Amino acid sequence: MPAEDLPKNYQPGEIEGRWYRHWKEAGYFHADAAAPYAPFSMIFPPPNITGILHMGHALTCTIQDVLVRWRRMQGYNTLWLPGTDHAGIATQMVVERELRESEGKSRHDLGREKFLERVWAWKEKHGSRIATQLELLGASMDWQRACFTMDAERSHAVREAFVRLHEEGLVYRAERLINWCTRCRTALSDLEVEAEPSMGELFHFAYTLDGGGEIVVATTRPETMLGDTAVAVHPDDERYKALIGRTIAHPFVERALRIIGDPVLVDPTFGTGAVKVTPAHDWNDFEAGKRNGLPMVNILNLDGTLNAETGAFAGIDRREARKRVVEELTARGLARGTTPHAIPVPRCQRCRAIVEPMISLQWFVSAEPLAKPAILAVEQGQTTFVPEGWTGTYFQWMRNIKDWCVSRQLWWGHRIPAWYCDAGHVTVARTDPPSCSTCGDARLRQDDDVLDTWFSSALWPLSTLGWPGATPALRSFYPTSVMETGYDILFFWVARMMMMGIHFMERVPFRTVLLHSMIVDEHGEKMSKVKGNVIDPADVIEKHGADALRFALVWLSTPAAQGRPVKLSMRRIEESRHFCTKIWNAARLALMNLEGHDADTFAIALQDGPEGASLSLADRWILSRLHRTAAEVGGALEAFKLNEAAQILHRFFWHELCDWYLEMVKGPLRGEGAPHDQSDRRTLIAAQGTLATVLDVALRLLHPFMPFVTEEIWRTLPRPDGVPQSLMITLYPTADERFLDDEAERTVALLQTVISELREIRALYNVPGQTRLEATLVTTDTRTRAAIEAHGAIVRDLARLDRLSVAAEPPPRDGSTAVGVFGEIELFVRPVDIAGERLRLQKKLDRAMADLASCQRKLDDEAFRARAPDEVLKEWEERARSLGEEVKRLRDATEGGAE
Repeated sequence: MPAEDLPKNYQPGEIEGRWYRHWKEAGYFHADAAAPYAPFSMIFPPPNITGILHMGHALTCTIQDVLVRWRRMQGYNTLWLPGTDHAGIATQMVVERELRESEGKSRHDLGREKFLERVWAWKEKHGSRIATQLELLGASMDWQRACFTMDAERSHAVREAFVRLHEEGLVYRAERLINWCTRCRTALSDLEVEAEPSMGELFHFAYTLDGGGEIVVATTRPETMLGDTAVAVHPDDERYKALIGRTIAHPFVERALRIIGDPVLVDPTFGTGAVKVTPAHDWNDFEAGKRNGLPMVNILNLDGTLNAETGAFAGIDRREARKRVVEELTARGLARGTTPHAIPVPRCQRCRAIVEPMISLQWFVSAEPLAKPAILAVEQGQTTFVPEGWTGTYFQWMRNIKDWCVSRQLWWGHRIPAWYCDAGHVTVARTDPPSCSTCGDARLRQDDDVLDTWFSSALWPLSTLGWPGATPALRSFYPTSVMETGYDILFFWVARMMMMGIHFMERVPFRTVLLHSMIVDEHGEKMSKVKGNVIDPADVIEKHGADALRFALVWLSTPAAQGRPVKLSMRRIEESRHFCTKIWNAARLALMNLEGHDADTFAIALQDGPEGASLSLADRWILSRLHRTAAEVGGALEAFKLNEAAQILHRFFWHELCDWYLEMVKGPLRGEGAPHDQSDRRTLIAAQGTLATVLDVALRLLHPFMPFVTEEIWRTLPRPDGVPQSLMITLYPTADERFLDDEAERTVALLQTVISELREIRALYNVPGQTRLEATLVTTDTRTRAAIEAHGAIVRDLARLDRLSVAAEPPPRDGSTAVGVFGEIELFVRPVDIAGERLRLQKKLDRAMADLASCQRKLDDEAFRARAPDEVLKEWEERARSLGEEVKRLRDATEGGAE
């Protein structure tokens, strides 16, 4: 193939869209549930329909696409299922804002039916934005199976799950304490509330006892005292024992408070040892209220103003009420001062408003019975976590799980399938009931609330594959193979999928949970538009291409150990773009030298291993390195160490293939030597075949990481007959041990060291490139001497030498001779300007002495020697010996100088 098949310059924008369309139209992304291959399945965490592609999505998509493309090339029946989430609160807020800004109306002005029509219209117009952007990134998803959490199939699954859980007593309706967002006007789960550290104050005030005296309590929220129904003390506290059972007259409302003894709620050593109890507005107080049969008085309206239970304070906003209550307590002589106090302020994850604990009638899922099997499944190894450290975090949360409030006071979402008659009976049904299941009353009204978005997401591995039906897809692809996502939704999503999947399918929803870290900027700061440090994936793709962005992300994507963030910078992305260009240019160079190459003949010659072709040392070395690389990359991918796999491939392409092999075979590829010499002809055929083979295999290894540039190049390579027409459906390479050649690798490593030392000397003394040097390599090691004598031509060509000789003793030196020392080898090079030689040798001596000192400190460390295996100790002792000899030679050379 001529190099002209590849344009001179790498332009990702000219190839990426073209190849993606081709793959998609060819059906390469689609998985057939009836295919007779082992399945590999993943589901993409459904992004919100309100969202646009950000770096978190890009990281998730890239990691998953690498895994999916790799498994697909391995021959698995691979399903990567995409979809989007209706995002109840976020979408409703967006549409309500647009309605308000464009028409000055609220959803209530339109009514529920008309408002939902508006939301569906908005979804049809904007809901596919992120899918289009994922395509730009190269996501090889099965778009024919794309799902939406509120499409007909998923809605059917949600209703079935709710009804079944209700029939089993695992869904119930009760008046309990919930998190209430006064801005979003809905209940929230615990996971949707974030505690923001804040410095506040502890306000102390006194309640006057009936019959005289007082009891002092403290609170960070004085306004909640309007909902107090008791004061609690420890029953063993001698200060208050006699007061238990007495009553207190509330200073502001017509309510009597009891003094109770509660050993769970009260720590007698904290504060005054007396605690105000507000059961309707505090989590701990709520439990104390249930234990002690206390009234639960709600003092808040849904908008955060105080209600009629607060008497004269009714109608005041909660923030103003705090100030007013303190003023009134002070005016009545009940204030007892304040002290600074650090408090976590609960905020809504979406709108950042302060969340209020509040008594409310809501629907709940009984979580503990669902959590127990999900805990057991992980204990038994049915599902494993990567990194393994997240297993403990999962256990801790699941073993302390609370019942899940699943009702939301929204219109956009899965409406709760519960109906009420005038008598207050509740009918929960799979289809809209004609009458009350208890009394037969036909006058029914459906619950106005919708289900928490995470309820439908918890069913995602099931519902996307056809549950509750027994579909071929469900039989083939459930359980899914890997759940890859950010560690921040371990509890929001992963744990809930585990509970629902096991309950309804009696099997875990996925075998492995792979958690990645969050993307931050290069300084470790969270990306935000306010800070101006956002890296927009769409901008990066437009400028540098999807392959560059993908490779940069994978390079950094260590699994989420202790939440360590992924630090991304434009510099890293630019380096990945340079890597793409390097591969492109190497391919063009290869194609220029492959004219006349017979791919079929060479493939046949290699069928029985390297002996079947007349391979040079360079050929044997690069093939050995290629197969060793394949083994290392395969092992890294199996261990989910995608970053290591990317770095191994980068090293092979850039350093071994481009920097060394292409340089070593330039001569043979150009046909240098006698034009009719058959040995030279065989060398050319071997070099061409090896180069084409290595490039083919290396591109296949790299394809999951950088699919576009690898496909474009691979299509231009000469290939044997019968090879598939796309790189993405070829087989992923595995190591063939017949090609592993330790001797070739040792020999080339020696040559590389010699060449690098010669290049260092040339650079140090600013020897012009056209100047040909002479060098003598001095060593007493017979294997080294034999290797240099046999392959000295490679050293001469790559180091630009006129002559290279090998000796056992140092040659005479004059003022133009430079000396290089490494290990047990000395190099004498001339002619060079020797003025800076002493300085160079001294610097090298200093480095060697520092390395020796560090090595010796390690060996002198008794703790290290006690725990290190014998083979490790021997390695360090051998290193110390070698460094000692190198220091001696360098010292001799430095002191000897030039004659």
